[in-house]
Amino acid sequence: MPRMFGTDGVRGLANRVLTARLALDLGDAAVRVLGDPDTRDDRPEGRRRALVGRDTRVSGDFLASALSAGMSAGGFDVIDAGIIPTPGVAFLTSVLNVEMGAVISASHNPMPDNGIKFFARGGFKLADTKEDEIEALLGQNWNRPTGAGVGRVSHDTATATNLYIDHLVDTIAPIGPDKTQPKPLKGLKIVADCANGAASVVAPEALRRAGAEVMVINASPDGYNINKNAGSTHPEQLQAMVKASDAVMGVAFDGDADRCLAVDENGDMVNGDQIMGILARAKKHAGKLNHDTLVVTVMSNLGLKLALADMGIATVQTGVGDRYVLEEMLRGDYSLGGEQSGHVINREFATTGDGTLTALTLCNEVASSGRSLRQLAADFPQLPQQLVNVPNVDKGAVSGNAAVQAAVERESKLLGDTGRVLLRPSGTEPLVRVMAEAGTQAQADEVCARLAAVVAEELAL
Repeated sequence: MPRMFGTDGVRGLANRVLTARLALDLGDAAVRVLGDPDTRDDRPEGRRRALVGRDTRVSGDFLASALSAGMSAGGFDVIDAGIIPTPGVAFLTSVLNVEMGAVISASHNPMPDNGIKFFARGGFKLADTKEDEIEALLGQNWNRPTGAGVGRVSHDTATATNLYIDHLVDTIAPIGPDKTQPKPLKGLKIVADCANGAASVVAPEALRRAGAEVMVINASPDGYNINKNAGSTHPEQLQAMVKASDAVMGVAFDGDADRCLAVDENGDMVNGDQIMGILARAKKHAGKLNHDTLVVTVMSNLGLKLALADMGIATVQTGVGDRYVLEEMLRGDYSLGGEQSGHVINREFATTGDGTLTALTLCNEVASSGRSLRQLAADFPQLPQQLVNVPNVDKGAVSGNAAVQAAVERESKLLGDTGRVLLRPSGTEPLVRVMAEAGTQAQADEVCARLAAVVAEELAL
């Protein structure tokens, strides 16, 4: 049986794969794995605390109720923070000193999907072993609390949202001794695409409080329009709006606002690699880039690594997934890391990828540097890249197939230091992702096509 937990929690079609019953069972199991039996907080024995937040999908309502029911039946007092970005739940899990947090979201997926992911005390995503423990306990009977030991469910969206916004703004505009808050983004005209998701309130308010003039699009969620032709997966509307409005830049979030991509003044995309490069250089100049190192994944463009090397910044590489980036950051005491997709972890202020935090710090670098986003991004040119998904193959046989590995070696030698190839099995489907980077787009396309053909022939099911 495949693991229920994927790279970012349990995810699937709401009310088919991810049902109210499953959400209830996940809450019931999670309290037994993540609860601290020594924590009482002067509450009746067995009652502890959890935090639940969600994005704007209509299915989030019934899933939040079911998940909270499982937790409260297990003796936890549950704070339902309502609609709030995923990194907001991570932050509040830490500062409110609750024993666990949970987010109901399918991130950038289409509206019919949904997901559940957990944060341990301190706001950190769970290790695989903890997720396996939760999965092993699903549906099992146990001695559940009764009477005063049963938990309560309270709802407090306003307090949770305001605490989180205060934290975000404070990262670039800390309140001074005179109790006033500076406006470091004053003079910047920005377009923010909120994907009709969890950032719809938080991101515009945080940017405005930091001084920016903000034009907001796709911030009218109705339960059904999350990510629909909007946000980081569909930036065309943002690109057009930036050009039409003469804004200096635009920022685009995904449904749960844990990632951010940007658009320069000409309407051209600035991806997560370029954003990380800009922020890494800024942190190095400020003396805050631990060990002068940026943590990236195998999908980051070789162009980023080459540009950073010229700046005296090293890179450490992990597998795909921001949880693996964070694990490496904690292991090596690194302060910045992320993914090409726009997940950026700034460990000075957060325990997970935070799209609004990324937008604020990127805008702050534009304002403080006196350079345009286009100029900043140009310092991190991207090598031409091609990615092909090869379906209906035995993804587990990639590393053991001699012909496939010989083809990888052959193409790698051909590219030398001017490019690279990568084969990555899908975590959920019988397919292999073939990626090639090269000095020209034509060469990247040719290398990728040759490798994909070998994978398709050798690993066909």
